[in-house]
Amino acid sequence: MTEPRETEHHCADPSADSSADERRSHHSDELKSNLSRRLNRIEGQIRGIKGMIDKDTYCDDVLNQIAAVQSALNSVGRLLLEGHMKSCVIERIQAGETEVVEELLVTVNKLMK
Repeated sequence: MTEPRETEHHCADPSADSSADERRSHHSDELKSNLSRRLNRIEGQIRGIKGMIDKDTYCDDVLNQIAAVQSALNSVGRLLLEGHMKSCVIERIQAGETEVVEELLVTVNKLMK
């Protein structure tokens, strides 16, 4: 058996009687750790931006920090999307649940706003 890749995760059994609210992904510990580190860093950046606002920092400097946070969040989203497409979406399509494609399109459109 091979070690799971960082982006590998598995969906809950699609045959189980569960609503969309109960579906879960099962991310590898490595991916969870990576995402947690990234989100902690983003959280710190957000606190830093708040401090910049409180200190009346020059607007352009604040805007550059906001752009950095947006980029970091997009990176987290891309990692999750990649894993989702490589596991959950494929599994659900193979199970005949083609509505997952529409669900994915809605999610991608939200990410691209």
